[in-house]
Amino acid sequence: MAEEEEKANDQVISLDEIDESDIPDRIPTKFINSRVVIFNPLYASYLYVKKGFFGAPLGINKPRLEYFSKPSELSLIEAYFLLKNDKITIFDVENEKNLESEEFYEIAKSLHDKFEEKFVIYKDLREKGYIPRPGLKFGADFVVYKKGPGLEHSPFIVHVMPHNSNISAVEMVRAGRLATSVRKKFVIANPLTTSYYFFEWFKP
Repeated sequence: MAEEEEKANDQVISLDEIDESDIPDRIPTKFINSRVVIFNPLYASYLYVKKGFFGAPLGINKPRLEYFSKPSELSLIEAYFLLKNDKITIFDVENEKNLESEEFYEIAKSLHDKFEEKFVIYKDLREKGYIPRPGLKFGADFVVYKKGPGLEHSPFIVHVMPHNSNISAVEMVRAGRLATSVRKKFVIANPLTTSYYFFEWFKP
């Protein structure tokens, strides 16, 4: 493993030439200080570029669609989705053991606000073929792509609201203005019914 990581750091690799048999069925990650990190740059690049834009390379704001010689960090929601689908393993460094999906789910709930609700929507969007990415910089839970970052501008920003929550008119206007300023549609997602409500500005 150490030799693979050193090799990945020392040379540029074409992901198009990678033999997928060299990529483990379950990519190893480590859980450190409440973060899930893929330390092997080759695996990190592969998961981002070839498998649906999972993770974010550390120290690279806008990664290109090519090999990057950096580890990457998975959000807790991404990590749980991949763990449930047997695409990664998560090694808990502090407790020196691999985490099962049920264990990680409980940890993630304690660390991430609205984790349960957000995961329902994240999973639904992924299964519908969309690519949800963290939407913090847009003041929302997810920014959603049809093709992926670097391939298009995202058409939607999604805010997850529990079924019994309320949104004020002021908050709705603020969210709508923000979405319009970045040329996106503002969407409220209901995790109980996995329904989506779109808001658009129009001039009467």
